Formats: sequence, structure tokens, C-alpha cells
Amino acid sequence: MSFFQKYVDLHYKNFLEALQRIKQQPVGNLMTIVVIGIALALPTGLRVMVNNLSMISESWNSATDFTVYLEMSIDEKSANDLARDIEQRSGVGDVVLITREEALADFQEYSGFGEALDTLGENPLPHALIISPADGANSNISELAKTLNAMEETNLVQFDTAWIDRLRSILELTLRVVDIVTVLFGFGVVVVIGNTIRLEINNRQDEIEVTKLVGGSNGYVRRPFLYSGLWFGFAGALIAILIIWGILGLLSSPARSVAQLYESGFRLIGPNFKETLALIGMGTFLGWAGAAVATIRHLRDADPE
Repeated sequence: MSFFQKYVDLHYKNFLEALQRIKQQPVGNLMTIVVIGIALALPTGLRVMVNNLSMISESWNSATDFTVYLEMSIDEKSANDLARDIEQRSGVGDVVLITREEALADFQEYSGFGEALDTLGENPLPHALIISPADGANSNISELAKTLNAMEETNLVQFDTAWIDRLRSILELTLRVVDIVTVLFGFGVVVVIGNTIRLEINNRQDEIEVTKLVGGSNGYVRRPFLYSGLWFGFAGALIAILIIWGILGLLSSPARSVAQLYESGFRLIGPNFKETLALIGMGTFLGWAGAAVATIRHLRDADPE
């Protein structure tokens, strides 16, 4: 057997032995793994929710319509001509004319003030144009609204996307907070695993001293603990994935009900395959890092005198 084969076999043996040692204390180690899973699931779950909210804001932004209320002196024919003229402009996708009569009928039906309007004797509502921007022209909506507002036929342009901009700013701030939380909880995972490995080193103090007395190197002694850290991180990441999908499953039905109220096809989307692999990789790396920190520090204390 070549040196390389012996080296690989030794790593494989340590890899399996680390798993067996974790299984020897199932309750305590399972609690540690669950804590790691929660620590990984919280920032990842927050990021998933922010991504879902971002998709909602993007869908709102892509459907930003605004309304142009015309002067009372504008008749229906002039309003139709104006609608056709505006529809030819760059950045305009669709223009729908709401006549005074249609606006009054809708107002009477939905406002509950139909009888009060009947006493006025005449229709107080103007013609209105509902304008939808063309695909890809959302960035020029403000300029288009200003141009239409300056026309002599226009009485008022109702255009308010400030709340969408505020929502987007809040989401960007939330994403930065999630980044900070991710770093802090990642550090917490390293501390938890490091402390677990430290306790394991203390429990195997005599074994470590004997191994070093017969010539075992620090790398040889350290290797089983590093694999233990890998197992803790890997298992914690799997628990985190289960937690995230479990929460999404609990929230999917209420989210679908809310979406139906707004006639939207929105549904909660969980982490994709790449994000799942990234979470597993991050958990495994943090497990290795926590074990490495613990072994570097505490194996020095285990040197035989």
C-alpha cells in the first residue's frame, strides 16, 4: 500500500471515528447540533424572507400606473384624442380613458354616497386617463408624469411611487442588518463548536498524552477533532434547512390567502439548490473553524510534561 493510500485510509478512519464518537453521546450532541441549526437558520431564514419581499416590491414596481385627471372643460371627444396622442409617446405602454359617466357610476357603486351625489344635479367628476408605462420604462415614469402634468388639458396627475422607494430602502437596510446578523451568528457557531471540542479534548486528555508520548504529531492528534467539528457543522446545516422549510410550510397557506385577496399569484419561495449547498458548505466550514480554534489552543495544554 502506497503512502498516499495509507494517508487517505487514515483520514477515512478518523472521519468515521468522529461520527461514532458523536453517536456515543446522542442527547448532548443532538442538543448542540440543534443549537447550531437554529443559529444557522435564523440569518438564512431572514435572508429568504427579504428575498421574497424584494420580489413583491419588484412586481409592484413593474406595474406602476398613474392617473391623469383632465380639466372639467374637456369633453369626451377631446379626451379620446388626448388619450390616443399620449399613447404614441415614448415610454407609454397603455392608456385607458375613464369617462365622467363611468367614474360617477363606479363612485356611486363603491363609495356608498350615491344618494348624496344625486342631489348635486350634475356630475362633479372629470374625465381621467389611467396610464401604464411601457416595459422597461419604469425609470422614466417621473419625467413622463411631469410632462403630462404641464399640459393645459391636465388638472391633476396622481402619481405616488414614493412608498415603493421607501419599501425598497427598508429592504436594503434589512439586508445589511441580515449580513451583520449572519456574521454574528456565524461567530456564535464557531464558539459553540469550539467549546464542544474543548470539552471533548478535556475528556480525552489521558489518551492525547499517551499518543504524544509514543510520537504522535499534533496533526495526527488534531485530525479526529477537526472531523468532529465538520460533522457538527454539517449536521447543524441540515437541521437549519429543515427549520427553514418547516417555517415556510407553516407560512405558505396564510401568504397564499393574502395574495388571493390582492389577486396576486405570489407564493413563498425557499432557498434554491445553490443556496442550500452554500448553507451546508458554510455550516461545515464553521464547524471545521471552531474545531481548529479549539484544538490549536487546547492541545498545547495537553502536551505531556
